[in-house]
Amino acid sequence: MQTIGISAKTTSEDALAFAARVTADLRGRGYNVCFDYGTADRLGDRGKCVAKSDLGKHSELLITFGGDGTLLSVARHAPKDVPILGVNMGTLGFLTEVRVEDFPEVMERVLAGDFESEKRVTFDVEVRGPGRDHRKYRVLNDATINKSALARIIEMRVTVGGQFVSSFRADGLIIATPTGSTAYNLSAGGPIIYATMGAVVLTPICPHMLSNRPIVLPDDLEIEIGIATPNQEIFLTLDGQEGLPIAQNDKVCINRSPNPVTLVRTSKTSYFDVLRTKLKWGEG
Repeated sequence: MQTIGISAKTTSEDALAFAARVTADLRGRGYNVCFDYGTADRLGDRGKCVAKSDLGKHSELLITFGGDGTLLSVARHAPKDVPILGVNMGTLGFLTEVRVEDFPEVMERVLAGDFESEKRVTFDVEVRGPGRDHRKYRVLNDATINKSALARIIEMRVTVGGQFVSSFRADGLIIATPTGSTAYNLSAGGPIIYATMGAVVLTPICPHMLSNRPIVLPDDLEIEIGIATPNQEIFLTLDGQEGLPIAQNDKVCINRSPNPVTLVRTSKTSYFDVLRTKLKWGEG
């Protein structure tokens, strides 16, 4: 490792201060540090900085200081072979599992190459339709189709692997990865899926028909959602951080990406430890 990319939650003074201390330590050891523009600006650091979407292209390791949102904003653009270490600066997150007090020990192991990593599936999302540019968006958590506050119910025609599934009439539809199953999907009544499973879940949001329930599917099938509702304000949201309007005759197409996200894993905390703590399950 020669260059380490650092991104901090720019609205958190604690995250920024901790990132500054870690940066000074790394530079003192001879490592190069690269920031995203927002972090560099808030730290007043004149070192190397790039767009957040390019941070992984200039680094051999990525460290985020903040919460799950901070990690997501970096991870969905990161190359598949660049590990990401998420340090949680608030309440325990599902993705940012390393606590501040554990960070020094974890950092020593990571710099020595003594760590485990875990591949998390991502999806490529494309909107096809009149006037669309066929741009692909990569998501780690989910892609969500939502109506605006004043819009009526959306009708969506869902096809999986070329086979018609159903026409859903609902406030929207969540297409979640296993990683994203504990995010918006869980709030909407969807199931928790083990983080490394090869699966995808479709969860209708407030469906008109109560028989429209979440569906868990293999992640190697193309999912196509056609918008059948005219004259409505409908939006596609990506990882809850990017969005674009969609309309009648647009099709949202989702495929498993060939570029997973690599997360640094610590031996102290298992996936079930995180679930028990975050969801306040019993200790047994």
